[in-house]
Amino acid sequence: MILLFVRIFFVLGSSLVGYQALVDVNKMGMIGAMAGAIGALLIILVEMGMRKVSVRGLSSAVFGLLLGLIMWKLVADAVSTSALSQEYIALIKVTLMLIFCYLGMLIGLRGKDEFNIIIPYVRLRRQDQAEEMTILDTSVIIDGRIQDIFKTKFLEGKVIIPRFVLKELQQVADSTDPVKRQRGRRGLEVLHTIQKEAGQNLTINEEDFPETYEVDAKLVKLAKLIEAKIMTVDFNLNRVASFQGIKVLNINELANALKPVVFPGEQMQIKLLKEGKEHNQAVGYLEDGTMVVVEDARRLLGQEVKVTVTSVLQTQAGRMIFTKLEK
Repeated sequence: MILLFVRIFFVLGSSLVGYQALVDVNKMGMIGAMAGAIGALLIILVEMGMRKVSVRGLSSAVFGLLLGLIMWKLVADAVSTSALSQEYIALIKVTLMLIFCYLGMLIGLRGKDEFNIIIPYVRLRRQDQAEEMTILDTSVIIDGRIQDIFKTKFLEGKVIIPRFVLKELQQVADSTDPVKRQRGRRGLEVLHTIQKEAGQNLTINEEDFPETYEVDAKLVKLAKLIEAKIMTVDFNLNRVASFQGIKVLNINELANALKPVVFPGEQMQIKLLKEGKEHNQAVGYLEDGTMVVVEDARRLLGQEVKVTVTSVLQTQAGRMIFTKLEK
């Protein structure tokens, strides 16, 4: 609404300027007012078309333009010392200016990810008070456990949700596949919940990378740009981001680390739910989802038995406990 009022004020102001400019020229004030209004509307259309232009891209282009002008000035001074006529020197200078400005802006745009000193991204802060920032990816939002982590207050600093993650989440929620649609809607509900929990600490990042199509690659670029961590449950994203030096908070690894530790010789009660892969095995689960394999217990399916731990195996999928029946 405020933006609409600003645009209306701009159109009225431009009309007034146009009227004042031509009011004394054969009484053409109304024509001047119309010309000013039309010019203002054209500028507003251009402004609306620039919505997808990021501040980072614009600042990179300006940086490249300044670099091109500096290089042009050095070369132009050298050209001025030549014995050519002033007309040729002026023509050469204009040509060189266009070339260097174009190349400078092009280099600035192509290398914008490496320009960490660009003004909009310089964060003035004390070294001992660095602001922690965590980016949420689509998988961790759909997973849902992030809302429980928010309630425990273990996650500190700013929590950032990129606009392209919201877009992907909306596409999942609008999917024709009922399973995907349900997962997407669950993710939107989780977002609504954590927004209440986080308050001002949760922000939407508008940065996009049009030249990159994969969401995971965009997340890695954004994390590098703003020096943030990535919270995920995606194993592949975890590996790729870690390989590129980005800190990753994996909820699955956190859940595995918080599971109770058991040692060989300990006893426990377990209900046998299904058959195991090996001969005569039965499988049950602890409350945290840890799989418990019981040897020689297939005949006791559906019963709760007392077992003794023989070994514990830690895998990428989680922890497995191997046991035998208590005699």
